[in-house]
Amino acid sequence: MYYLRNGVGAFAPELGKWLGLAFALFGAAAAFGIGNAVQVNSMAAALGKSFAVPTYLTGIVVAVLVGIVIVGGIRRIGDVAGKLVPAMIVLYIGAALLILIVNIADVPAAIGLIFTHAFTPAAAMGGFAGAAVAAAVRFGVARGVFSNESGLGSAAIAHAAARTDNPVRQGIIAMLGTFIDTLIVCTMTALVIITSGAWTATGAGGGGLTGAVLTSTAFQASIPGGQYVVTIALVVFAFTTILGWSYYGERCWQYMLGEKSLIVYRVVWIAAALSFANVKVDFVWNLSDTLNGLMAVPNLVGLLLLAPMVFKVTREYFAAQKSVA
Repeated sequence: MYYLRNGVGAFAPELGKWLGLAFALFGAAAAFGIGNAVQVNSMAAALGKSFAVPTYLTGIVVAVLVGIVIVGGIRRIGDVAGKLVPAMIVLYIGAALLILIVNIADVPAAIGLIFTHAFTPAAAMGGFAGAAVAAAVRFGVARGVFSNESGLGSAAIAHAAARTDNPVRQGIIAMLGTFIDTLIVCTMTALVIITSGAWTATGAGGGGLTGAVLTSTAFQASIPGGQYVVTIALVVFAFTTILGWSYYGERCWQYMLGEKSLIVYRVVWIAAALSFANVKVDFVWNLSDTLNGLMAVPNLVGLLLLAPMVFKVTREYFAAQKSVA
């Protein structure tokens, strides 16, 4: 919101002002979808399947823990996430890598299946029933954005809080998130789901498995105790995502209404974590996709308008690096 107001506003003051305000408004709302509803809902589903934990209990525990952490602000959020996430990444990727090694003979066919079904309607089975090219692209883009936040503008809020000597260097660090999150973690997850055969499984209602339950089933079918690895990792990832997005939402809220009103946003945030654990998963994902789209619009306009400046400072940075070398 600040780069939109000040950057775009440098040559179009009114446009920059309205773009910044629109982003703050949509960002504060979108945080409840991608950063709260989906996360606590996925935690409730995974814990319910693996440990038979009631969804309402998950909501209560998450709400209490989130409330304790976010009161401490960005430093406490960073401390908690910094301790939990690295260990869970090692655990999750290690388990996924083990499964892919065991099923190495099926990996080439799984990759081929991904490309085939990306451009050809799939047979009526599992979660891919009736999928057409348009639907595949639509969900692919939506899940890609959900995974790495590219184009949303949300991750920039966290990187803006970093201490750095150069914005280009920080931008390069930010780009690593997309590579690790989507190209490595998500690709490994997709291959585990396909090689395990879980993508053709049906749920209690007769439809295909989705979300955390689908991933948990894939790991469970591949290695003993695999569902527990997914559940534990997912709980940690989801919990730290809730903390991170609470900060994003707060900054947007503060931009609109000032710092003194943050307590209101925090109370609503904690209440949302409590309630979204019991909401149907389809509604949660649809809500998140819609809010993400609204949030991306003002940011993408700003990116297009300021792209020449970004190219300029990036070229200058690498030229300076080359001269030093």
